[in-house]
Amino acid sequence: MKPGKTVTAATNRGFKPSPTLPTRKSSLSAYFTYCGLACTILATVLFFCSGNRAVAQSSGSHGVRNVLLVHGAWADGSSWSKVIPLLEAKGLKVTAVQLPLTSLADDVATVKRAFALEDGPFLLVGHSYGGSVISEAGNDPKVAGLVYVAAFAPDKGQSTLDLITANPTPVGPELRPAAGFFKLSAKGVFEDFAPDLPEVERKVLFATQGPIAGAALGVQISTPAWRNKPSWFVIAGDDRMISPKLEEAEAQEMKAKSITISSSHLVMLSHPVEVAGFIERAAHESGTD
Repeated sequence: MKPGKTVTAATNRGFKPSPTLPTRKSSLSAYFTYCGLACTILATVLFFCSGNRAVAQSSGSHGVRNVLLVHGAWADGSSWSKVIPLLEAKGLKVTAVQLPLTSLADDVATVKRAFALEDGPFLLVGHSYGGSVISEAGNDPKVAGLVYVAAFAPDKGQSTLDLITANPTPVGPELRPAAGFFKLSAKGVFEDFAPDLPEVERKVLFATQGPIAGAALGVQISTPAWRNKPSWFVIAGDDRMISPKLEEAEAQEMKAKSITISSSHLVMLSHPVEVAGFIERAAHESGTD
């Protein structure tokens, strides 16, 4: 056949089509149409069902994706500055609160206001006095777990001050009272608070330290969240602010998964990689418990 030449269809040479053929053709066409539609609907249902299962499995396997960080006394949210980018690099959404340090009630209220801005379950992390704050604030249903980083973890009826007086440390003489608040002396910062940080960082910490109201330390915890929530604990083995023995005892009491790092009190600044890795692990595990 040459290109472009029209092909003429063969004639039917006297053939008379059956009068029932169009009806049969219409019936078959409708049958296949209905089958195709049913298959399409079935495929769509299966796609969305499997998609939902995949999403659920993915969410469960990744744990919680939100992390709320709570600093301690003589500090502010920037004490997490080295940990935050490491957590965010792992896909976690991180918020660091700024405590007023004026009273336990004020600090708890500040943390609870941050709860309202979280778009799902989250991990609540507290350092030092921040451990007392998350113990009081952490009973919220959105809190999936608690991480204590070189922190106080008072039980019901205990205060931070109770734990301090029962477990004295070298920093005691370096507290400087002023109008009901306490600051650290230069020696307290350089030798007790952050002895393993570079000098330039210790100078900044001393200049920017947030004084804490003495009254905040004396308030008893009503219902400690660690009694009801899965917990993790970073123990600072060389801590001169909180006794490492106290940190170990607290971790054992709350049956927390823990690690011990040879570090000063500001372990998240001196060992940010290890602390961030531990928090990431807790975030993953808190979503699967």
